[in-house]
Amino acid sequence: MKAFSGGKLFDGEAIQDGMAVLVDGARIVALLPEKEIPASAARIALDGRLLAPGFIDLQVNGGGGVLFNATPTVDAIRAIGRAHRVCGTTGFLVTFITDATEKMAAAVAATREALKAGVPGLLGLHLEGPFLNPAKRGIHDARHIRTPNQADLAILAELPVGCTLVTLAPERAPEGLIETLTKAGVVVAAGHTDADYDQAVAGFRKGVAGVTHLFNAMTPLTSRAPGMVGAALDHGPAWCGLIVDGHHVHAASLRVAITAKPRGTMILVTDAMPPAAGGRARFDLGGRPIRAEGGRLVGADGTLAGADLDMARAVANAVDLLGLRLEEALRMASLYPAQAMGVRDRGRIAPGQRADFVLLDDRLRVTQTWIGGETDGA
Repeated sequence: MKAFSGGKLFDGEAIQDGMAVLVDGARIVALLPEKEIPASAARIALDGRLLAPGFIDLQVNGGGGVLFNATPTVDAIRAIGRAHRVCGTTGFLVTFITDATEKMAAAVAATREALKAGVPGLLGLHLEGPFLNPAKRGIHDARHIRTPNQADLAILAELPVGCTLVTLAPERAPEGLIETLTKAGVVVAAGHTDADYDQAVAGFRKGVAGVTHLFNAMTPLTSRAPGMVGAALDHGPAWCGLIVDGHHVHAASLRVAITAKPRGTMILVTDAMPPAAGGRARFDLGGRPIRAEGGRLVGADGTLAGADLDMARAVANAVDLLGLRLEEALRMASLYPAQAMGVRDRGRIAPGQRADFVLLDDRLRVTQTWIGGETDGA
């Protein structure tokens, strides 16, 4: 048994002093005053730093120089997870964006094998496309945007056991597709969509649970046309992914959106690409060169191509740029994404929860992580 002590503890609700966390194997067994730590427990010294639930990222295209679309393999998933773990991410959905049917099949198969192999941190798969609206494709390859064909439907029927998130344009989804996916346990999000308000609301009624990167690649909120953004803000239960990198969305727009939504529905995501978490500054996305420019990742025409962002920086940005309390920023990076995906044993430090932790210094820099009670020595 291990006892984590000697620092501050964020349990998912409040920051506490003088408390210890007892861990047996991969699970938390108790929170107790430090003076009550059993003599038999091996002590893990936190040295005054903050222990928090590990970050959960629902949109990880790549990191550490690796892009899942370019190499849809178990080794790529492992490398991406390793890179982001250093930045505090202890749970992630590896993300595959719009591509050919056969490559999507490879991504699904690789995720299934990686889950079987127990790749640290992997929760499942996020298919962002290809069932999108070309009018809001962003950096997605228009050649591969489509309505589901028979091969696609066969792939969707064989999605990996674990968490699966599918981002689609609800106004283009064939009749019954959203309902079929949700009945199979898939979480469906709206994104890269030209839906008007009524079409967006219809999608929520069919089972769309959330919105991928709110504001980006969707119809905006205007005075007489609320669009997808207005529908997302108006529909209380819908969760919204936010890319807080100072480039994708203005800080004022994010503050307004966060204020409009119920607590627990706003989620930090990275939309990370290969430069994130220590990767190279340039890469190819489907044969198109992407470059880093002033902190942004852009294609040749200036279109944003994901983000050079990790979860630790997203949390810090939520505090520094948006003025959020640290506790809420941490929940947006751990508890709320876990709840969005129906994962009940992560996001809190409490008995029965997995021992997935991130240790932060007073500048919110990651100094160490644990997944299932095991550290990587970061």
